[in-house]
Amino acid sequence: MASIRDLAKELKLSPATVSRALNNNPLVAAEVRQRVLNAANKLQYVPTIGRRETMNIAFAYAGDRSIGSPFDAALMEGLTDRMEAGGFDLLILDVKRAVHPRETFSHMFRRKGIRGAVLRTTTAAKDLCIQIAEEGFPCVVVGESFDRDGISFVRSDSLNSSRDAVHHLIDLKHEKIAIVVNQVDDSDHLDRIAGYQEAMTTRGLKVDDRLIFRIPAKREGGIQLIRRLAAMPDRPTALFFADPLPAIGAMMEAQNIGWHIPRDLSIIGFDDAELRFMVNPTMTAICQDARELGRMAFESLTLLFSQKGRELQNSAVRRTLPTQLECHGSTGPVCS
Repeated sequence: MASIRDLAKELKLSPATVSRALNNNPLVAAEVRQRVLNAANKLQYVPTIGRRETMNIAFAYAGDRSIGSPFDAALMEGLTDRMEAGGFDLLILDVKRAVHPRETFSHMFRRKGIRGAVLRTTTAAKDLCIQIAEEGFPCVVVGESFDRDGISFVRSDSLNSSRDAVHHLIDLKHEKIAIVVNQVDDSDHLDRIAGYQEAMTTRGLKVDDRLIFRIPAKREGGIQLIRRLAAMPDRPTALFFADPLPAIGAMMEAQNIGWHIPRDLSIIGFDDAELRFMVNPTMTAICQDARELGRMAFESLTLLFSQKGRELQNSAVRRTLPTQLECHGSTGPVCS
């Protein structure tokens, strides 16, 4: 790994100037800071504590934070599975809050002793991920896809299994099927909506925008949705949830108000771990292995800051994991 002296020699600057530039000292000219940063990214400079290189990996939120979600918990479990063997430590941070005024994201990460970042984002914050990647800092986005070259990501493909889920409900003679998605868009949720719409239209059923519900991706969101449905004169007979916690909340609240699942309401959820087994009846769900996504993210990240990764400066590491529909007791035929 490069040292400050290596950077100084490469740039024909003094070590003191390089050190000040890496610490975003305002006395260093912007052009010099950028030259130092470019060289630090190119040579994979890693800060040291005493004589020891820092071994920090960031789990960094570019968009809205979702640290309490089952998906993020499983991701971090998968990450740490791989990190511990290599002696790495995990730091959790909010990118927009952590960066100082006039500081680049690469400066911020290196100031904190971070060697690479696993980024969580929403559709609205994708540009921020692009900016970090274009600065040359090693980063992998989880749960989002990019058409632009040079952006590394790992994600699950849930479009096909979402279509399968809705087909399953249609085969059970459901026609009034609602989809319930997060209020905040990302490519995963957009895939699930697309799978729902495709399944409905290919089977000759109308997509009713009034049956696309957007709620917080929390248990309370599912509880409140059931209370809304209870007041509807012509409510849906089946719900397809794009997130796990609202589905769990909906199942519990439906039973609290006296509905039988699946006789009165069929529910398909989404499961990042094993929440489907924690309700009765066991929940029919689209299952993704979020722990494996975390492992894949770390493996992809280490490739980017390895010697081989330097050859991928203008390329990217992109991996996709399939999801599967599991049918259990929360779905059944329409009761006439």
